[in-house]
Amino acid sequence: MKISLCLIVKNEEKFLGRCLECAAKFADEIIVVDTGSTDKTKEIAEKFTDKIFDFEWSNDFSAARNFAFSKATMDYQMWLDADDVIPEKSVKEINELKKKLSDDVEIVTMKYVLSFDQNNHPAFYSTRERVFKKSKNYQWIDPVHECIPLVGNIHYTDIEIWHKKEASEGISTRNIDIYRALEESGKEFSARQLYYYARELKDHHETDKAITFFEKFLESGSGWIEDVITCCQQLAIEYKKNGTPEKILPILLKSFEYDIPRPEICCELGYYYKDKQSYNQAFKWFDLATKLPKSHSVGFAFSDYFGYIPNIEACVCLSFLGEYKKANEYNEKAALSRPDCPSVKQNRDYLRELI
Repeated sequence: MKISLCLIVKNEEKFLGRCLECAAKFADEIIVVDTGSTDKTKEIAEKFTDKIFDFEWSNDFSAARNFAFSKATMDYQMWLDADDVIPEKSVKEINELKKKLSDDVEIVTMKYVLSFDQNNHPAFYSTRERVFKKSKNYQWIDPVHECIPLVGNIHYTDIEIWHKKEASEGISTRNIDIYRALEESGKEFSARQLYYYARELKDHHETDKAITFFEKFLESGSGWIEDVITCCQQLAIEYKKNGTPEKILPILLKSFEYDIPRPEICCELGYYYKDKQSYNQAFKWFDLATKLPKSHSVGFAFSDYFGYIPNIEACVCLSFLGEYKKANEYNEKAALSRPDCPSVKQNRDYLRELI
């Protein structure tokens, strides 16, 4: 198995060298497609490859990625962003994968780590399609938040790719600007586009419009189940922001129509009752979240929901109920996930005086 690594770039002089230094340790071919850089991006790319191509930007990430894939000549195509990092452990795992991967595998997924906790452990991540058999001619879809549908013989891995932006970077308007232009042009959005436009609106604090598009997504009835469940959670959060708490409970309970309870949904139900000062009911939901199996979903996953959040919140609820010894037990469970967390230490000191 040989890999063509394909990147689309624009003004990535800060990150591209870091990315390609990692990639050069496993990639058999590196293809860089530049969409209009005005900095030293191309000069940096030339240190690693002579396969550098220009592509006129058309507000369509899929078009650019498909062009990059079209230049690949190896057995498999792999994509990265310029600000991605491949840790040494993952480099070794990819090289092992190249030796052992069955020839009938058509897609390989990897864990895409989007943020880290204070101990530099993965905090927010998703499973992403990452490597594709060239002979299958897979095509990217959607102009923004592009993807390749998971269709074919799929090999799932826990190999980590780290998305590492600078801490000072703000939220870019690039994606939402593309969606707005599509909306203004009268574009009819697919269910997936409705969902990701809603996420962009949420991130840009356009709460009411985000709610509208999340609701349209649910009403479409054709969304991916993982997105549907996350949509229920996001709507609960947005309803709280816009002052319609009466909608929170129905939308969270609706998520149970699609799958077994998820820790993040149970925590939102806990927050709902905690806000009403119904601490016993809140505790029951947080406690349930601590007992649910760790999700193996291929959607977005926030690791704190699998240990820290439900345990620390259960501790708080039990403290309000005067059950200090039991509260301390949950606080210590929270400490297993985040031992250096200030809240854990504060709770420990507070409860020690009361037990």
